[in-house]
Amino acid sequence: MEITSFDQWVDVLSEALDRAKEAGMSDRLIRKSAVEMGDFLYAKVDPDIPENRALKAMWDVADDPEKEAIANTLIKLCAKHKH
Repeated sequence: MEITSFDQWVDVLSEALDRAKEAGMSDRLIRKSAVEMGDFLYAKVDPDIPENRALKAMWDVADDPEKEAIANTLIKLCAKHKH
């Protein structure tokens, strides 16, 4: 799937968050997984939209607590976002 807008990207993340919750994942595990996914995306995926390039740049300079804060903020954004 090619992501062409930030809203589309948030939609995809929101759907994944919904599936994780439906599968019974705890909030703690979701947060931990979000940081691990951020590390994976940082290392393996070329950002396709300006917002993702900004997130990658922030991830590059963030320490572990800051990465957790970025991931937690994205989780909150997704939880608030309506599909």
